[in-house]
Amino acid sequence: MAGPTTAERQQQKSGPPRPQRTRRLGLPRSRTLIICLVLAVLLGAGGVWVLYGSQWLRLERVTTSGTRVLTPEEVREAADAPIGAPLISVDTDALEERLRSKLPRIDSIDVVRSWPHGIGLKVTEREPVLLIEKGGKFVEVDAEGVRFATVERAPKGVPHLELTPDQESGAASLRRFGTDRLLREAVRVAGDLPESVAHRTRNVKVRSYDSISLELSDGRTVAWGSGEKGRAKADALTALMKAAPKARHFDVSVPTAPASAGS
Repeated sequence: MAGPTTAERQQQKSGPPRPQRTRRLGLPRSRTLIICLVLAVLLGAGGVWVLYGSQWLRLERVTTSGTRVLTPEEVREAADAPIGAPLISVDTDALEERLRSKLPRIDSIDVVRSWPHGIGLKVTEREPVLLIEKGGKFVEVDAEGVRFATVERAPKGVPHLELTPDQESGAASLRRFGTDRLLREAVRVAGDLPESVAHRTRNVKVRSYDSISLELSDGRTVAWGSGEKGRAKADALTALMKAAPKARHFDVSVPTAPASAGS
């Protein structure tokens, strides 16, 4: 009978594996894991306390930028930011909604946290493209047709709207489209005017949907027609004014066949 092999003799000498050693090796890993978990909890709790409970990250100031007609004080007062509150808890959406509600002149508002103690309000104001005279005051209308403010004095360089429907086609346009639609067409025309003409436009007259005209500050007039094909009409008017600088009347209601008259 063959004797034990070399491997068997070595196994007999070393004896069975020692389980206690394996358990001892596992203890430091468990302790490390527990310590890491405790540290994570402490760090998380500390972070929450720093953000919400400490005095280090509190709202102390509100700054504004981008105002033109509005004053920074008006914007800050309307925002009514919670001074002294944790900066992380300030509801920026609520601030934005409150500003839009209280100050219709604001077109867009960007509320930004400025760590560690500030809130920044970046304002973009609406710009009037037309004025509607009402009771000795002036209602400002922007490029989207929004009537956003009533002012005592007319801003310079902004044309006045004259809604003067004629007896036949104008009355029919009012019945068919309504005043708001005709206002939007006038706004559309004002927005399409060449810059060189827009600053000299005194009145935008709307007699009907298809009959919109301009009165310039130097007494010249422009027959624009409807609000359609505004870009083509603007290009035609620019070219026509260069070709006939002394003309008193321009007609771009059909932009492919513009005309001028008078001198």
